[in-house]
Amino acid sequence: VPVRRLAPLSGRVYGRRWLVLLLFSLLGFAQGLVWNSWGPIQNSARLAFGFSGWDIALLVFWGPIGFAPCFFFMWLMDKKGLRVTVLLTSSLMVLGAGLRCVPVSDPEIRKKLIHGGQLLNGLAGPTVMNAAPFLSTTWFSPDERATATAIASLLNYLGAAGAFLVGPLVVPSPNGTSHLPLVSQSNTEHIKDRIEAVLYAEFGMVSLIFSAALAYFPSRPPFPPSVAAASQRLSYRRSFCRLLSNFRFLMIALAYAIPLGVFSGWSGVLDLILTPVHVSQVDAGWIGFWSIVGGCGVGIAMARFADFIRGMLKFILLLLLSGATLASTWFTLTCLTSVTHLPLTT
Repeated sequence: VPVRRLAPLSGRVYGRRWLVLLLFSLLGFAQGLVWNSWGPIQNSARLAFGFSGWDIALLVFWGPIGFAPCFFFMWLMDKKGLRVTVLLTSSLMVLGAGLRCVPVSDPEIRKKLIHGGQLLNGLAGPTVMNAAPFLSTTWFSPDERATATAIASLLNYLGAAGAFLVGPLVVPSPNGTSHLPLVSQSNTEHIKDRIEAVLYAEFGMVSLIFSAALAYFPSRPPFPPSVAAASQRLSYRRSFCRLLSNFRFLMIALAYAIPLGVFSGWSGVLDLILTPVHVSQVDAGWIGFWSIVGGCGVGIAMARFADFIRGMLKFILLLLLSGATLASTWFTLTCLTSVTHLPLTT
C-alpha cells in the first residue's frame, strides 16, 4: 500500500505574538514582585505586623510550595491551551493579592490572610515559570524561540528584583539604617501604612494585567509558526513516563533546578541573611536588585546570541555557571570577615 506523505508545513508568524509575549511577561513580572514583597522589608514587617523570622522565611517558602500542583497546570496547558491556563493563573494572583489587603484589626487573622495570599500567588508560579517554552513554540519561529523564551522567563525574576528596589525605598526601616528622610517619623503605624500602600499598588497592578488577559489572550495563532508547533503531541502520561526514564533529560533538569532553587531561596531572604553582618535594609535591597537585573540582562543577551549561533549552548551555560560560582564564592568570603579578614564594604 503506498504511503501518503504530507507536504511540509510553511510556518507563519503574526505581529500579535509580541502582544501575547508582553502580557505573559507582565504576568510573570507581577508574580515575582508579589512573591518577593516581604523579604526585602523583613525588618519593617516584623515591627508592623509582628512577624517572626520564621514568618518571613515561610512567606518566601510559599512560592516553592505552590509548585506542588505544577503537573496539573502543565496538563491544563496541554489540554485546554494557554488562554485557560493564563486566566486561571492570573485569577489566583488577583485573589492572593486581594487577601493581603483585607483590613482586619486582629493581627493573627491578618497574618493568616497574608500567608494565604502568598500561597495563592505561589500557585501561579508553575505557569509563569514553566510555560515560556510552550508559548515560544506556539507563537514564534525557530530563530526567535530562545529570545522569546528568555524574555518570558526572565521577567519573573525582574519582578523579584523590582521588589528589592520598591520595598526598601518606599517602606522606611525601623533600625535607623534607611537613607530616607521619613526615618525620623517611622513609627509602627507609619511603617504599616507604607507597607499597605505597597500591597494596594501590587493588587491594582495584578488586577489590571488580569483584565488585559481576559480581554485578549488567545491560546494559539490561526496557523502554526513552525512544524514543531503543528506536530502531534504524545499523551500526557506517556510523555511523562518517557521523560522520567530519559537520563539526559534528568541531568538537564537537575542542572537547571539546583542553581535556580538555591539562588531563589537565598535571594528571597537576603535581608534576613545580611542583617547579622550589619548590612542595611536598603543596601541589601540594592544588592538583590542588581544581582537579578544583571542576570536578566545577560540572560536575554546570551539567548539572542544562541539564536544566531547554533551548537554553542552547552559552552554558554558552562561559562555562565562558572562565573556565577566565582562571584558567589567571592561574595561569601567577603561576608566571613572574622575568618578571611577581607573588608566588607558596600
